[in-house]
Amino acid sequence: MKKTAILLLAFGLVLSAFPTTPPRATVPAPAVTPAPLLQTPSQLDGTISISGAWALYPMVLKWAEEFNKLHPKVTIDVQAGGAGKGMADVLAGMADLGMVSRDIYPAETAKGALAFAVTKDGVVATLSARNPYLAEILKKGIARRRLIDIWTGDKAVTWGQVLGTSLAQPVRVFTRSDACGAGETWAAYFGKKQEDLGGIGVYGDPGVADAVRREPLGIGFNNINFAYDSKTLKPVDGLVIAPIDLDGNGRIDDAERVYATRDGITAAIAANIYPSPPARDLYIVAKGKPANKAVVEFLRWVLTDGQKYVPETGYIRLAPDKLNLALDKLK
Repeated sequence: MKKTAILLLAFGLVLSAFPTTPPRATVPAPAVTPAPLLQTPSQLDGTISISGAWALYPMVLKWAEEFNKLHPKVTIDVQAGGAGKGMADVLAGMADLGMVSRDIYPAETAKGALAFAVTKDGVVATLSARNPYLAEILKKGIARRRLIDIWTGDKAVTWGQVLGTSLAQPVRVFTRSDACGAGETWAAYFGKKQEDLGGIGVYGDPGVADAVRREPLGIGFNNINFAYDSKTLKPVDGLVIAPIDLDGNGRIDDAERVYATRDGITAAIAANIYPSPPARDLYIVAKGKPANKAVVEFLRWVLTDGQKYVPETGYIRLAPDKLNLALDKLK
């Protein structure tokens, strides 16, 4: 088993590469109520603190902004830091809500974690656009068994082994150094746990993406909304999504060509073409049934009217029965 080397990247470096996605944002109560709300001003006020998974950060930030337009007296603080941090913060009472991008552990439920499934996304393998073997990789894809070797094998894997050639250049493997849903979900695709993943450990989604695009022989994994540009809907500049040879036939067939745009991969997840895991449900977690009225109304809105913002933000809607089950927990 490979021992994970920890590489902590400075936030300044990480955020300079991804200026549109800061790790923390506060949506304050505006000084002036927007004109469309003047006819029906909201009396709801208070503060909501939210911490956790990078995977949910763009979606929750969008929800916070739209909810604040309806309830201008509510201030919402959203901070990314990994699913593990989100769960720890909410159980410790340091945050009202935690963003969690993995299944909830029984031990967490025993401590009071109450999870609300709110949307769905997935984790994808990422490559540098400067990979010298990119054309061959995109043609053949990478089989699941090779991905298992890359991240959990006892020996270093070469690009020749990946492609079935004599190439001796080693695959430079990156993983997450923080306890996160992306790492847990990616490992679950291999029947493993996050601690089983080898490679150079890098903090956060932006950190992994930046490390991979700088290393021509590198491979990593990212949540969809850190692998694709939110404006162009294409892979982040300098990154290429590594196609998985889902049927193991040694080539990427037309049905497996789902990675060119963010809409393509989300449609593949919704149609169950892309496997689950690494696709997975995403959760907002509270410690017990929330008593804070602003928190309750925010969750209720997220599970109802807020769902209309899910597709445009790059996520997949959950089935109505799952949303209704989550709503029942607020009754």
